[in-house]
This record gives sequence, C-alpha cells and structure tokens, in this order.
Amino acid sequence: MLRNYLKIAFRNLLKHKSFSFINIVGVAIGLACFLLIALYVKDELSYDRHHRNADRIYRVARTFLSKDGTESLKLGHAAPPFGSLIRQDFPELEQVVRLLENNALLRYGEHSFNEENMFFAEENVFKVFTVNVLSGNPDKALVNPFSIMFSRPMAEKYFGKENPVGKTVRMDSQFDMTVTGVFEPLPAQSHFHPDFLISFSTLNDNRVYGAEGLRSNWGNNSFSTFILTPPNYDISRLEKAFPAFQDRHIPAFQNVKASSYSVLHLMKLTDIHLHSQLDSEIEPNGDIQYVYLFSAIGLFILLIACINYMNLATARSSSRAREVGMRKVVGAIRNQLVGQFLSESLLLVSIALVIALILVLIFLPFLNDFTQKQLTIGALADPTFLLTLIGITLLTGLVAGSYPAFFLTSFQPISVLKGKVASSIRNGRLRQTLVVTQFAIAVALIISTAVVYNQMKYIQNYKLGYQKDQIVLLRMGADSARDYEALKQEFKRSSTINDVARSSRIPSGRLLDSWDAYVLKGDTMAPTDIGIKALTIDYEFIPTYQIEMAAGRNFSREFPTDDSTAFILNETAVKMLGWKDPNDAIGKQFGYGRDRGQIIGVTKDYHFESLHQTVAPIVMFLDPQRLFWASVHVAGKNLPNALAHIESVWKKNFPERPFAYEFLDQRFGQLYAREQTQQTLFGIFAGIAIFISCLGLFGLSMFMAEQRTKEIGVRKVLGASTTDIVALFSKDFLKLVLIAIVIASPIAWYAMDKWMQDFAYQSGIPWWVFILAGALAVLIALFTISFQSIKAALMNPVKSLRAE
Repeated sequence: MLRNYLKIAFRNLLKHKSFSFINIVGVAIGLACFLLIALYVKDELSYDRHHRNADRIYRVARTFLSKDGTESLKLGHAAPPFGSLIRQDFPELEQVVRLLENNALLRYGEHSFNEENMFFAEENVFKVFTVNVLSGNPDKALVNPFSIMFSRPMAEKYFGKENPVGKTVRMDSQFDMTVTGVFEPLPAQSHFHPDFLISFSTLNDNRVYGAEGLRSNWGNNSFSTFILTPPNYDISRLEKAFPAFQDRHIPAFQNVKASSYSVLHLMKLTDIHLHSQLDSEIEPNGDIQYVYLFSAIGLFILLIACINYMNLATARSSSRAREVGMRKVVGAIRNQLVGQFLSESLLLVSIALVIALILVLIFLPFLNDFTQKQLTIGALADPTFLLTLIGITLLTGLVAGSYPAFFLTSFQPISVLKGKVASSIRNGRLRQTLVVTQFAIAVALIISTAVVYNQMKYIQNYKLGYQKDQIVLLRMGADSARDYEALKQEFKRSSTINDVARSSRIPSGRLLDSWDAYVLKGDTMAPTDIGIKALTIDYEFIPTYQIEMAAGRNFSREFPTDDSTAFILNETAVKMLGWKDPNDAIGKQFGYGRDRGQIIGVTKDYHFESLHQTVAPIVMFLDPQRLFWASVHVAGKNLPNALAHIESVWKKNFPERPFAYEFLDQRFGQLYAREQTQQTLFGIFAGIAIFISCLGLFGLSMFMAEQRTKEIGVRKVLGASTTDIVALFSKDFLKLVLIAIVIASPIAWYAMDKWMQDFAYQSGIPWWVFILAGALAVLIALFTISFQSIKAALMNPVKSLRAE
C-alpha cells in the first residue's frame, strides 16, 4: 500500500509540474529559514557546556548598592581577596579559581605583538575548566611565577613548528616569561577565549600587582572568580552566607557594614552567555530574548510555508475532486484517501528538505557574517538535532497535508460526480483565516524592521555632546606614558593633527571606576548618597573632544594646584548633588575618594557610554598615572597622511611596540552591532515571509477564479468590464489583508515597545511605520492578485460558461 501511495504521489507531482514547483519552493524556503535559525539557536544554547563539570561551576559576581538600596554597579568580576577567602571559609567547595584579564606587549626574537586575551590564572584552573593541554604538565604549568602557556594558534604564530616549551619570551619589555605549555583554544561556544595563560603567582611581584593588593584590595573588582561545587550542593545556602562573610572580612567604612553596600551573587556557568548583561563581562554576551525572538520567527516562517501549502492544495481541489469521487465509488475508504494525500505531502516535504539543506549550505556563510559566528552544517549531524530535524520534517508534512487530505476526502461521491463541490464553500472561512495569519506575521515583521531602522537612524544622528569623528585612539603602555609630552609635540608638528589628549577611559566604553563623593555640609566634608563615576583626563581632553563647558573653566597649567585639588563635574552630577545651576557649583568644596579640593568647572552633559544607558554623573580630575589611552584628533579629511604621520612618530619612539590604532566612530558603531544585525535579519525574514505569503495568496486567487468562472462569464455577458472583474476579485482579498494589518499592528507595537526599553534614549514608534507596512502589504497583495484576476477577466465568456 505504501509503495502504491508513493507511486501515485510521484505521478501527481510530475503531472502538475508548476503546482509542485511552487509548493516545493515555498516549503523549502520555509524549512531552510527554520534550519538556519535552529543552527543559530543551538549554538547560543550550547555555550560553556563543553566543560566536564559545567553544571557545577558558578561565577561570583558583585553588585554595589547606593545608600537608598538601588543597584549602582553590577559587575561580573570581584575583588582579589574574595577568591582565597571563599576557599578558606567554605572548605566544602571543591575548587575556587581566579582569573585576571591582561593585555601586554609580547616579544620573542624579532617578533613582537600587542596581545589581548591574556589571563593570569591560578594553577588549579584546569581542575575547574576542561581545557585540552597539548604539551606541558597541567598540574604544574602555572605553579611558578613568570610562567606562561600559549594557545596552539599563538604558539604557531610565535614559534612556528618549534616546540615552545622551555623557551623565554619578553613581556612589556620588563619581564622574562618561561613557556610551560600549549593548550587547544576553547571552542567558539565559550564566554571567554584566552590566548595566553600566565601563572597567578606572578601577580605577587610588586612590579606586576603585589601580594598585599591580592590580600587587601577590595576596590579593584577586576578578577573573575569561579567556584566548583560538590555534586548536589545547595548553592542557595552559600549565597545566604555571603553577607556575613563580607562583614567578617571587609573592614567597615564609617561604621557601615560591607553587606549594606556590596552584594555577592552566584551565576551558573552555562547561564552566563544568555542571561548575564552586567556592567562588566569578560566578553560581550548573547541575550536569551534574541533566542526567543528568532525561534519565534523561524517557527512563524515555517508556519507560513505550511499555510501556503494548504492554500495551494485547496486551490487545486476542484481538479482532484472527481479523482476522489471515483476512488470512493470503487471502494476506497476515507482513511486510505487520507493516507494517499498525506504520503504526497510527506514526499513533497522530503524533496523540499533536500533543497532546504542545499540552501542552508549556500546561505550559512552569510548568516555567519551577520551573527559573527562559526556555524557549520556539521551541527545537523548531532543525534539530538538529527532526530529533531526528522521530527520537524514529519510534523511539517503532516501539518501541511492534513487540511488538504481531510478537506478533499470529505467530498460526497454523488455530489462530486455531478459537479457539485459545495463543501468548498463551507471551508472558505478557514482558508481566509490562514491567509490573514500569513499576512499578519509578514506585516508584523515589516513593522519591526521599520522600527529598528528608525531607532538605529535616531542613534546614529543623536548629538552625543562630543566630537566622535576623526578621532584616532592609541593604547598607551607604561613606556609611552613616560615620554608623553615629547610624543605629543611630535604628533602636533604635522598640520594633519589638531589635538592630542589622554584619559583613563575612552568614549564608547563603560565608566566602571567610582569612589565616595563628599561635599561641604556646615563646617565638615560629608559623604553624599550619589554614586559618581570617575574619569581621569589630562589638560587637553575637553578641548580635543570639543566638550562644551556649562560653567567655570577647563584644567589649566597656569594654575599649579589643578593637578591635585581641582575637579570638573558634568551637569548631571551637579544636579544630583543639589545645585540647580551649574554656576552654583563653581568654587564649592568637593571631595572624591581620598582627594579634597574644589570644583573649577562644569561641562555640559555628554554621552560617554552607549545610548542604552542614561548620562552618568561624572567627575573629571588629573592623574597622569591612570592615563591609558591617547586620543588624536585628525584635522580635515586628510586621514591617510595623518595616519602615516602618527605611525612614523610611534615607530620612532617605540620601535619595539607594534603600531595599533582604532577609530572612535567605529567603536561607537560596534555598540549597536547587535541591533544592526537584528535590523538586517528582520528585513530578510520579512521579505521571505511576504514572498511565501504571496504564494499562498496566489493559490487562493487561483481557487477563487476556478470557483467563480461561471459567475465571471455571466457578469461579462451582462456588460461587466475587465476593471470591474479585477475590482471584484481584489475587494475580497484586500479585506483579508486589511484584517491582517489590524491584527498585526497592536501586536507589533507591543513587541517593539518592549524592545525599545533596552534604550535609555528612544525615537519612539512613529505612526508612519504602520502606514508604510500596511501600504506595502496591500501593494504586494494587489500585485499578486492582479495576475490571476486579470487572466480570469480576459477569459472568453463563452468558455467561462462552458467551464461548469
């Protein structure tokens, strides 16, 4: 019986080639989109699961609270003493390991590179994380100070085919590091990717960090701390013990216990990538909301493809009605007929699946470019994914074929053989509902694309309050800071350079440094409840970035005390401290951390961080020991000559340090790379949804033309023009599209309003996006319908009247 089903199914597919082609293409595109999104979702859900004990590894995070109890800073890192003290106070934990990110100049022979992704790591790091050590002893490689391990690609980069173990490299032109091993890089599905691992004991050296700092520095929250719990360990019990743990070890400040302003949290390793969006992360993470969003889009497009198949199968029902009637007359029962039609559907979906896999192979590189991932078709071979794929194929075939199967087999043999297919009218409402569903999804995607585009355009044109174009950024090492004044003068000798400035952090980055702020109350300096972010700058920073002063003045070398007792605040900080007018703050006594002085200036607010955040209160002060970045403002548009001049000066002064630079505007664009990717993917999927929906609409117009052939003939005989016939057809279909627009608009508004909440500064959802989406859907629908309606209208009325 099955062989007979397949034989007849093949014959029907070949007999109706155009119909089969349209159906297969629609389902293939739907399946291809679903598979591409499924590969993306599978990749996102697999982060950090390669570690052998992934389900028992937790990260220690630290949140700082304002005096009113609100969260002021949420960090994925902690202070260095936490690691050793957690190990001491909670001996039941199997392991506690600390990591510290670093970047440095690394040199071997004639090769030298500015390297990032370097981590100081405790010697037990391999007992917590599963890392494939290719050479060296994993138990001893990170025991001795000034030991370093290379990832395999880095070992090949520096040493070629030589065995690197035992060789010596120079770090920051100060330290000789002994290579003690080589490890395989962590997979792409990891929330951090070390290229180098340096022994944590190296930090005990005062030239690097200092043993005392590791024991008592509670302010430097730069250390990633992970714990490995025993099996079946109650992690909530540990979190409940943390407040008392902090109060026991962190000295109270002005009789304030540490637990009142500092909270420790534990997050499961496998949750970090999708569920952690803290102020400090080792690498940018994903977002579970995007996983949900793209999963829904994949399912919606597959649903549209199934609906499209149903509509096209229904449109051809009249031509197969007599076949069904004859089969019933000669003894076929309904279950056999249902089986026949479902086998046709499964065969069609199977062919579509093969084409879908080919499409996935073709478009996977483009998806990787969009998402900055390394997805491969090999992931489909995973047993779980393979079973899921087979299940989805069967489900798609059954869902897509179920309605046509039960619809066609419901015909009464006598009615069919007499040419009466009245049941088709009774089922029209369901088909209309399916078309409305298709277009509602498509319209919602069009609205979403327009909203994202509008918001991104708003961000790109938003006035940040500082100059971000023509700014070249250079990372400053300890050697470049020593002779900075001479370096700056050489830079400015060229007419291509306007200004050069230094700062502790650069715009587009996060402001993570803060200390207690003090203002004069009565005769004493009293701490405030305001969390103000610190930004260390030099004399040229404000003019280089063209930041406007709201009151007072910039730092000046004409005032010798500016380098120790002067502060500049932004308008937000001034308002939060209680001064209504910026001029009211000038000359007032102010303290920050251990320093005391007065406010000499107030800048207008500028958006140092992403527009995802509101303007932070900022205090600026001079401290040459904390200036890690140089910002070079290039004059005019002569960028190539300016870069050549900057490079020549750099190489002259630092021949051993490779020249590397960034553009500020590019860094600013990277802040919204995820939204740009989302905008592009929304547009692509909206186009696909519209295309497949049009196939369904085309099928429905074919069906209606077949059902109303006699009516069209009568109308033409009675004098109806081609325009009248086209309008008659269009009116029915446009009702469906308009209903879809009405349904989709509030749903899309709600979803995009939620999406907008991620931005502190929003363009809003303009009314015109709904008009645009609706007009686009109507125009596309009219174009699709017009082909079939014009064809029916031009038909000879004599043939139309004979058709039934």
